[in-house]
This record gives sequence, C-alpha cells and structure tokens, in this order.
Amino acid sequence: MSNPGSERRNLRLLLTARGVRAFGDGFVSILVPVYLTGLGIDALEVGALTAAMLLGSATMTLTIGLVAHRLRTVTLLTGATILMVLSGIGYAFETDFWWLLVIAVLGTLNPTASDVSVFVPLEQTLLSNAVSPERRTSIFASYSLIGSLLGAVGCLFASTPEIVAEVVPIPPNRALQGMFLAYAFLGALAFVIYRQLKPPEETTTSKPPTAPLGPSRRIVFTLAALFSVDSFGGGFFVQSLLALWLFEHFGLSLTAAGWLFFWSGLLSAVSYPIAVLLARRIGLVNTMVFTHLPSNVCLMLVPFAPTLGIAIALLLIRSTLSQMDVPARTSYVMAIVTPPERPAAASITSAPRSLAGAVSPIFAGYLLGLSSFGWPLVIGGGLNSIYDLLLLLMFRKVRPPEEQVAVDVHGHPPSISPTRT
Repeated sequence: MSNPGSERRNLRLLLTARGVRAFGDGFVSILVPVYLTGLGIDALEVGALTAAMLLGSATMTLTIGLVAHRLRTVTLLTGATILMVLSGIGYAFETDFWWLLVIAVLGTLNPTASDVSVFVPLEQTLLSNAVSPERRTSIFASYSLIGSLLGAVGCLFASTPEIVAEVVPIPPNRALQGMFLAYAFLGALAFVIYRQLKPPEETTTSKPPTAPLGPSRRIVFTLAALFSVDSFGGGFFVQSLLALWLFEHFGLSLTAAGWLFFWSGLLSAVSYPIAVLLARRIGLVNTMVFTHLPSNVCLMLVPFAPTLGIAIALLLIRSTLSQMDVPARTSYVMAIVTPPERPAAASITSAPRSLAGAVSPIFAGYLLGLSSFGWPLVIGGGLNSIYDLLLLLMFRKVRPPEEQVAVDVHGHPPSISPTRT
C-alpha cells in the first residue's frame, strides 16, 4: 500500500533535483560554445560536439528505459548523477577535441534549453505513479516550471566568468573551467537528493513485467516517430547554436545572451500553468499543437529581423508559446499507456527525440559556417510546423482517460481507445 506522506516527500525531492539539474544545464548550454571556440574549435566541430552530447543522451535514455522495469529506479538515477559529476570534471580539464567528443557521448552535458537527459524517463515515471490522472498534467507543469525557472537563473549565471574576469585578472578560459566544476558540484548535490527517494512502487512485492512495452506498443512507436520530426527540427536551433548565431550575427555579448535566455526561460515558465488551464478546456493534443505552431512562425521570422531588438522580441514571443506543449506532451504519453509501460514509453518517446536532434546540429553548424543568415532557424521552424500538423491529424481523437470521462458525462460518444490507432 502506498504511503501518501512518502509520495509527497518523493514529489518534493524529484522537483528539487529537477531544479538543481536545470540550473546546471542553463549555464552550460550557453558556455559550451564560448568555451569550445576559446579552445580554437570551429563552428562545424562545435556542431559535432553538440550532436555527440544529444546522441549520447539518447542512447543512454533508450537503454535505461528498456531495462528500468527490472532495476531500481533510485539506483539508476544516482548512477546518472555520477556521470554528471565526471562530465563537468572532464570538460573543465580536457582540451583535446577527440577526448571532448568522448565525454560528450558518455556524459550528461546538455546543449539545449530542454531536458533531454537520461534522468527524464525515470523522473517522469516516478511522478506519474505518485499522482492521480486529474493531477498528472498539473504536476508535470510544476516539473517543467521549476526546470524553466532554475534553467533561466542558470542562464543568468553564465555571465559569471565575465564578472570574475573584471575583478580578478585570470584567463577567460580559466573562469569557464570553474563553471564546469560548478556543474560537477551540482551533480554531486543531485546524487544526495536522489539517495533519499523511496519510490512506493518499489516497496511492493509484485512481479516485474517481462517486457518493457505491452498493449501500447503501436501508439508509443508512432508518437516516437512524430516526436523525432519535432526534435530533428529543434536540433537546428538548440540553445548553444542559437547563442553562437547571435554572437556572430549581432555581436551579442555573453552577459546579454545570459539575460536573453534568462527572460526566455522565465517566459516559458510562466506559460506552463496556462498550459494546464488550456489542456482542461481544449485537450492535451490541441494544447500541444495550437501553442506550438505560432511559436514556429516567430522563429522563422528571426533571421529576417533587421535589428537585434526585433530579433530578441521575436525570440521572447516564441519562448512564451514554444514550451507550453512540454507538460501536455509528457502528461499525454504517461496517460495513454499502462503504468508498467511508463518507463519504456518515456524512454522510447524521448530517446528518438535526442537521436534525431543529434543529427541536425551538424547541419546547423555547417550552415552557420557558410552564411551569417539564420537558415537553421528557418529550416527548424518549418520542420516543427510539419510535426504539429501531423500530430493533430493522427491523434486528435486519441484521448487520455480524464478527457474521455469529460466527454462522456456530456452525453457525447467516448473517444477511441489509445491502443486503437
């Protein structure tokens, strides 16, 4: 029998750990291109390292998701934090491109503003199992809200090397190395937090499932394919590469970039509670699509902006809309599969996103090396729009349990079963 007090404590711990990791991801996503270019690495190689980070995360995420139904979730989470510590230490002291590539593949460094790490399927499963269906979208909104807020503060913290350099006469890269050590420290802090977890589902004596996926296999793989299209488009403008384009095209300073991504994260955070309200009124799928499409249009207009001010305005408008689909998407995946399938469903829908997103930064880096025009933003926004339209077409009638109830009580026919696509 589950213990409500233990579940509430686990929720607090998971949300705290999410904030700790997001803070580190926030400043790392901005500092990675600055640090690498300071080492003499060109734009194409920066794109390759960015791709390697996403590829490594995707591979580990998929592997963990396929075995998580047989292993202790807390053990997997603490193991991932050890990789986080080693990643920060490795980037702080290594300067050779090939060793940096190895660390990028095996580590947890995140070049994006979003959480695409091995932690995701494990945390999502624990959160879903600890709340009722009616509270599921709300808790994922809180999860995303904390991630965006702390990630935004982390972006602001990225200006620390410049501030330190003004006070203490040290080489710029030495200050950047200190930031990667700070990232390693955050990994150690997350380790301590995860060690205190005691998931209710692991206290039962029920036999673990023999396969990671069961009746929801078809719908999970279909969603994974669609999410891959979205992520492939998103890989063209991951935060590290977007920052690099702003540095080169508009001469944006590191401090200004930190403030820009701080406000972007803050606006994204504000949008999450609104996403919960929208989902209750128009449904999870409609919330994903009709908030994401306008944000893509704003993104595609950025390269045509004649001034930095207009470009920043478009990016901030996009930030207000672009992340509203995140809690809705996570809640939707967790809702339309059975509880034993949740670790695998979270991994299989997350890992291909990272794999697809790991390819496009290479093309984006190549395009940025060819031209100062923001072709990656135009291409990425177009691909994201195609994903939105396909998702609406294929899943508008596949409703989670709480939406089926809402329709039935008004006398309308129930929606089709999630496993019948």
